[in-house]
Amino acid sequence: MSDTQTAEQPRNADKTTIIDAIFEDINGSPFVILTEYTGITVDQFGELRKRLRATGSKCQVAKNTFVRQALRSADAPSEIEESLKGQTAIVTGEQDICAAAKVLKEFAEEFEKPELKSGILDGKYISENEIR
Repeated sequence: MSDTQTAEQPRNADKTTIIDAIFEDINGSPFVILTEYTGITVDQFGELRKRLRATGSKCQVAKNTFVRQALRSADAPSEIEESLKGQTAIVTGEQDICAAAKVLKEFAEEFEKPELKSGILDGKYISENEIR
């Protein structure tokens, strides 16, 4: 086995682990919200995560290709894939979408970011306006 083959195996294992973790979050949540987080500082992102945690939700960042694969594995509506452009953060939770959507809306009013993209609620695609 060459050195490049040996180096590739851990990377592929890491990708699979990340995709599996995203899939578990998507599959275990009654909702998914995709947001554009461009322009948010590290401190602001930390504050957003803290506010979402208080509602039983979490926000994570992953490559769009990883998110796309996880969404496909979860049999998510295909329309959501159109939102996988730019810097995407994924919000999932244990409870009601309303609490997470309220945090995102209030945070966006305060900091002018993040921008809502779209989501999934009970297995159905929802638009940015429906999330609001």
